[in-house]
Amino acid sequence: MRLDAAVLAVTQVVVMVVLTPLLIGLMRQVRSRLEGRAGAGIAQPWRDVRKLLAKEVLKAPGTSWVQATGPVVLVASSLVLCALIPLVGTVAFPLIPDDLFVVVGVLLIGTVALALVGLDAGSAFGGMGSSRHMTIAALVEPTVLVAIYALSVPIGSSALSQIVDSRMQSPASIAAPVSLLALVALAIAVIAETSRMPVDNPSTHLELTMVHEAMTLESSGRDLAWLELGSWLRLAALLGLIGALVLPWGLATEITPLTLLIGVVAVTIKLAILGAVLATVEVFLAKLRLFRVPELLAGSFVLALLAVTASYLTVQA
Repeated sequence: MRLDAAVLAVTQVVVMVVLTPLLIGLMRQVRSRLEGRAGAGIAQPWRDVRKLLAKEVLKAPGTSWVQATGPVVLVASSLVLCALIPLVGTVAFPLIPDDLFVVVGVLLIGTVALALVGLDAGSAFGGMGSSRHMTIAALVEPTVLVAIYALSVPIGSSALSQIVDSRMQSPASIAAPVSLLALVALAIAVIAETSRMPVDNPSTHLELTMVHEAMTLESSGRDLAWLELGSWLRLAALLGLIGALVLPWGLATEITPLTLLIGVVAVTIKLAILGAVLATVEVFLAKLRLFRVPELLAGSFVLALLAVTASYLTVQA
């Protein structure tokens, strides 16, 4: 195991754990200001997690070990995502590569863990949310795979670090039609995967609209804290991936204190910009009806497929 890759992975995990609640707080604050409210402050998610961690866990009758294990698996998979995705730097493990298929597999582990938590209590809300969640995931995961695969075709590698390195060395490829199609498809998939508007409204508990919130209704205390933190980390990691693909500059290609510092500052700025943009867009969007969501995701998959086709045509030309 390379020491520099281990240092980078630990740095990324620590930075994302610190930044993610602040990112969620920033997004909520932006929405509050645009809606004419004062807001609770950027640090409120940190206070919420700290309060939940200090509370006793209450379990519904009939729940099993899944109720306690699922949140831990979700957080663990989210931390692995933060370690594998090139957020601060592009130095990868030789034996555990940041391969596209590995990253999507880890993402799917967290998705299944969250769905099992919703199903375990046997409530109507939990089952409904898990069903919707897995339906969306079945459409999202192929889109993520195909969209990033389109970016990997020109360089002949599915490793995310090599894709980002290539885009850093060839800035013209960022504005290429193939790249734009793939990034739009990936952005739609990320919004759906993380239960954001217009696919889901994270601030509601209405029966007919909620997806993510329905799966966490039977959780409390530490379990709820891990579920919330794990979901936030997934959003931050995927936004960081989009930021690295759109603006690859600032990432550390070799590990020194200065390059790590620059990488941390760069990922902080990218996450703040993307989070503010996402929160702003959400204010002006209405939630889609559930039966219209597959149409949106099918459209994103078509864009990703067009990106792959165009990518092969460009390589052959």
